[in-house]
Amino acid sequence: MNLKIYSNNAVPFLFFFFCHNVLMENLMEKIISLCRRRGFIWQSSEIYGGFASCYDFGPSGVELKNNIKKAWWKEMVYQEESIVGLDAAILMTPKVWQASGHLTAGFADSLVECKKCHHRFRKDQIEKNECPDCKGELTPEKKFNLMMKTFCGPVEDEAAVTYLRAETCQGIYMNYENVRQSMRLKIPFGIAQIGKAFRNEITPKDFIFRTREFDQMEMEWFCKGREADKWFEYFKNKRMNWYLGLGIKKENLRFREHQKDELAHYAKRAVDIEYRFPFGWKEIEGIHDRTDFDLRNHSKFSGKDLSYFDEETKEKFIPHIIETSAGADRSTLVFLTESYNEIKGGRTTTTESTKEVEVMLRLHQDLAPIKIAILPLVKKEPLIKLAREIYLNFKKYWPVQYDEASSIGRRYRRGDEIGTLFAVTIDFE
Repeated sequence: MNLKIYSNNAVPFLFFFFCHNVLMENLMEKIISLCRRRGFIWQSSEIYGGFASCYDFGPSGVELKNNIKKAWWKEMVYQEESIVGLDAAILMTPKVWQASGHLTAGFADSLVECKKCHHRFRKDQIEKNECPDCKGELTPEKKFNLMMKTFCGPVEDEAAVTYLRAETCQGIYMNYENVRQSMRLKIPFGIAQIGKAFRNEITPKDFIFRTREFDQMEMEWFCKGREADKWFEYFKNKRMNWYLGLGIKKENLRFREHQKDELAHYAKRAVDIEYRFPFGWKEIEGIHDRTDFDLRNHSKFSGKDLSYFDEETKEKFIPHIIETSAGADRSTLVFLTESYNEIKGGRTTTTESTKEVEVMLRLHQDLAPIKIAILPLVKKEPLIKLAREIYLNFKKYWPVQYDEASSIGRRYRRGDEIGTLFAVTIDFE
């Protein structure tokens, strides 16, 4: 047998690219496995075989996501002088979505369908003009609206149609005047909200990155049009620094400016903050200059005057809006990915542990689901009694976990896998 070795400069690169992709896919599988094993995230309706693109956050996951929301609220509301909070209803009159442009082609994806297997895909996610699943021929593209329709009341007719909100910001615009007047606010000021949003995604994927139900963290800043650029830069940098301050490495974050043909129907300018996931660079937050589109349209459709009169300059104008829009679910995936670490052989010197890989989440202290683990060294009454007393005392002030099952080493590992900050071991000495 003759063996020929070819020299090609592309071969090392292709080999590296292949290995890198395999490692990244493997990392994603490990993160998903950890989420299931340690109570972060589970598939929704799992005992019935699951429900596509819907996930439940377990005890560890809900604490992590709530801590992310708290950190966002602290940054965007408590630490800003002129931003207040709101919790608007999910259901609103369909007139809101008509005025906002969501019921037109402005809030639709291009859809193609395979004529053979009938799977549907977003047109912009198909590299070739063939089905990625079976290589079948695709239909011409058509627009698919992402709004989720439902009915209010006992009769399911057109008069009862409404929609699950596709973004939380529309509720903010509905209450712009209420908030401004009740809180005696002057332009510029902001309104922040955290809440559920729903989008009928054609191809949800990448675990909790793209789902049909998700939590948004949005802030709408109302300002003069001539000051919009200044505030855009301010909030763009503020939001990037938030991720950096919570431990995300600078090399894993970047800004990406939208081209004109990418802009949403309401936007003059848009910049994404992207994170380097195992499956590539993806958007985790958007900063948008929405101009006066929203208030002008809602003023027109509702017949209500939403203009602002500046007492100092004697100007009357429709405020422009700078928006920061992040997802709590995507942020959860960001912090899980960034904090995931493996220690080969573990951190102890026992024969058993050196054969294993220890998983550790190095979460920022503000985000860790459990701050302190209370661990009696052995399961004996004097230690257990003291450990329980300490546990109940600490529980008044911090999220604390008590664990007396298994060896002390295994308990340390369980704590490491959920990002526990401190372990207090109670022994006889």
